[in-house]
Amino acid sequence: MNDKLFDPHRYEATRRPLLDAETLPGACYTSEEFFRREVETIFMKCWNFIGREDRVPEPGCYFSLDFVGVPVVIVRGRDSRVRAFANTCRHRGARVVSGEGRCHTFSCPYHAWTYAIDDGRLIGAMDMEETVGFERKDFGLIELRLEIWAGFMFLNFDPEAEPLETWLGDLPQVLAPYDLDAMVTTRRVEYDLDCNWKVYVENAMESYHVPTVHQQTIQKQKRDHNPPIPASGQYCGLFTRHKGSRALLEGMKGFPHIPSLEGLSAEGTYYILLYPSTMFGLTYDCMWWLELHPLSAGKTRLIVGSCFPESTARRSDFAELAPNYYERWNRSIVEDNDVSNLQQIGLRSPFVAPGRFSHLEPLVHAIDNWVLDRVLDP
Repeated sequence: MNDKLFDPHRYEATRRPLLDAETLPGACYTSEEFFRREVETIFMKCWNFIGREDRVPEPGCYFSLDFVGVPVVIVRGRDSRVRAFANTCRHRGARVVSGEGRCHTFSCPYHAWTYAIDDGRLIGAMDMEETVGFERKDFGLIELRLEIWAGFMFLNFDPEAEPLETWLGDLPQVLAPYDLDAMVTTRRVEYDLDCNWKVYVENAMESYHVPTVHQQTIQKQKRDHNPPIPASGQYCGLFTRHKGSRALLEGMKGFPHIPSLEGLSAEGTYYILLYPSTMFGLTYDCMWWLELHPLSAGKTRLIVGSCFPESTARRSDFAELAPNYYERWNRSIVEDNDVSNLQQIGLRSPFVAPGRFSHLEPLVHAIDNWVLDRVLDP
């Protein structure tokens, strides 16, 4: 164990104001010990975004996932409520559900213990009649906290954590003009990255890299540079004024603007990071999300989702024009993926040392300090 890894004195330079500060030491991105502390103090205690509610559209629809090593199943019950359960059999711990689909009950593939999808109760356990004191009511699947805002699902492993509403703060009011409840998911794409989750978050929340990394794609769109938006909640963000949808490449044809937009939302695009690892892009005609599942210090799964107003998705020309948006994301997301993987290679060098921040990286500095607030020793 590195006794100094969580010593606050080691990070005094990162704690300074932006233009006096240093970036995080490389070990924060490569050390499995640091990653395990992040899992313990951040991901096991905060609200983690796990996709849109329309992924389980009908009663009985489910999908499974492993989030920071915890097997979970998400299911819509017969009562139409969406719930999360620990995906671990109460008999001897096997994973109960794999993949996604639709069912009436969950049945463990090991010894066929069977559970109700509505409340996780154990409804079948063969050959347990002779077990002394065994009561099926005591061995249901363990329900986990799941809350939904505007069609987005959030998972929390901590029964004592604050409500999602508190975590979000004023973000629902800031994004109210987009009428997110009325949007539908039209595409979901997964990528496996060879980088630390913070590498990807930091990249997504600064524009310093755009002229270099995206010179053939989104750099061609004119935009302004603004300071971070004020935030009352566990999020941070940027707003950029511009003409035309930021979800399209130069010259591509798109859909009409969302009719409910007003104020800033009618003047450009929001880029939001909902801590710790959920990013939203919201522009004139659609929104997209970047959903990160940290796997290890150097591995991350990225899920990119695309959402349009339901009225847009029903248009007769949707199948014709939607690929224009997907092309933009296909190209720019891969550019970010590639440079993030390159950064991780460099961070593994024994010669890596902290750098300095540009004035265009205020949120990278804020993100790093948000993490330090949670992982360092008191």
